[in-house]
Amino acid sequence: MLDLACGGGRNGRLFLARGRRTVFLDRDVRGVEDLVGAPDAEVVEADLESGGPFPLAGRTFAAIVVVNYLWRPILPDILAAAAPGGLLLYETFMAGNEAFGRPSNPDFLLRPGELRAAVGAAFEALGFEEGRIDEPGPAVKQRIAARRRAQA
Repeated sequence: MLDLACGGGRNGRLFLARGRRTVFLDRDVRGVEDLVGAPDAEVVEADLESGGPFPLAGRTFAAIVVVNYLWRPILPDILAAAAPGGLLLYETFMAGNEAFGRPSNPDFLLRPGELRAAVGAAFEALGFEEGRIDEPGPAVKQRIAARRRAQA
């Protein structure tokens, strides 16, 4: 399991509590420093926006969770990190969110249908949603649950 741009590790902690080995990746790992050295937890501190190589290149995961984060240059790396049969759960802000505040920079807002297009034929979309949400506060988001197809 990979909790990418994990912040405090809310999502990864759920998997860890269920006995799943979990990698917590963020540029600032203070929110998960209590997990350093914990069984089945790996904390990786890396700036994903530095232009350097993807810090987990060559590794694959049974599940990847990304919430409220978008850096398009590494999107192919994130998709490549899903093992055959692995799950991708991705949710972040999209165009239209600028009406509700941050993020409002188009560089950090998905375009309509962008996640579905990004996973392409390599993944089976299990669910896809986009549009306004009101809880926990008004925002415009896009989310996908997808399974990487088995390689031939």
